[in-house]
Amino acid sequence: MENIFKDMDKESAIFADKSFLDHRFLPKSLPHRSGQIGSIARYWSEILKNKSPSDVTVYGKTGTGKTVAVKFARQQLLEYTKDNKDVLLRIEYIRCTDYNTEYQIIVRLCQQLGLDVPWRGWTKAEVLNSFRSLFNGKIQKKIILIVILDEIDILLQKNGDGVLYTLTRIENVSVLSISNYIDFKRFITPRVMSSLRDKEIVFPPYNARQIEDILNERIKISFKTSIDDEVIKLCAALAAKDEGDARYALDLLRTAGEIADENNSLTVTEENIRQAKEKIEHDITADIILTLPSQQQRVLESILHLTKLNEEITSGKLYEVYKKISNGDYLTYRRVFDIINQLELLGIISTNKISRGRGKGVTNLILLQCDTSFLENNLFPF
Repeated sequence: MENIFKDMDKESAIFADKSFLDHRFLPKSLPHRSGQIGSIARYWSEILKNKSPSDVTVYGKTGTGKTVAVKFARQQLLEYTKDNKDVLLRIEYIRCTDYNTEYQIIVRLCQQLGLDVPWRGWTKAEVLNSFRSLFNGKIQKKIILIVILDEIDILLQKNGDGVLYTLTRIENVSVLSISNYIDFKRFITPRVMSSLRDKEIVFPPYNARQIEDILNERIKISFKTSIDDEVIKLCAALAAKDEGDARYALDLLRTAGEIADENNSLTVTEENIRQAKEKIEHDITADIILTLPSQQQRVLESILHLTKLNEEITSGKLYEVYKKISNGDYLTYRRVFDIINQLELLGIISTNKISRGRGKGVTNLILLQCDTSFLENNLFPF
């Protein structure tokens, strides 16, 4: 048998460098975000006077360019101030999906700033005292620190606003928060809000034309061959329909290019874009199923069982099968009904009310919205 990696290192006929289509790539220019970047720059410009800048909050849905715009501004500011001998400017980025407690974030900041603070073994007070020691005037060089907290809503929901309380009460520390939700401040207590006093910047969704411009910029550096305008328009239209998500547009284009590459094509077609859309949605559904809590997976397993028997699935019949599968560890009927609604919101199942006729009431029928083999493979991957 030939080695399975044989020919896998052959040069792509489509891509020059597909890493430029990754949403984490920081381009040299950001179309249609100059206003938001300018606002960040104005708020951060106090640093040029050796003053700590205002706290800033950046809002916008997924794929509206929030993180890349903030990182672009960070890169520009660090480059502009690199020869400043009076102030040590640090701008540290923390994603709150990776560090989601106050303790973890302060430890991470200590480590980023050169302090030898371990992840375990220290009390919270010891960690906080080490962090504050950087700003107590005992070191020769003045430090101004900007902390970027990306997806801060996750941190606040899970762990409260303690880290904001800590950071906003240290001189020369500013916070830039990035959130997908404009109402995330409901998780912030009044005592923290009083010291936050942030400036707000909103990132609206991109429209189809703006997404086309973004794609055209990336195509120049990512692909070896040109791509037809109609293909780009289709990709942009699908992303604009999905709440103006430029990240989704880039994923579509990259996946379409990979499909074309696998088929030894020399360019990307509209059909490749449609195939990419189907593949991405398929992969998202698989991820959702794999990460569902065990009780939700059991409800899905019960629906799968009844579907394979070609039986009509009512909530009552489903509950009986679910109890048998659960071996005594089962939820109440009401809670399972809530799970049914959650699974419908995720698009994995649908429910349909039908009338049984006069005097017999209305019944909810449950239908699986994905292939049984697909669900089986993802519920029982091993």
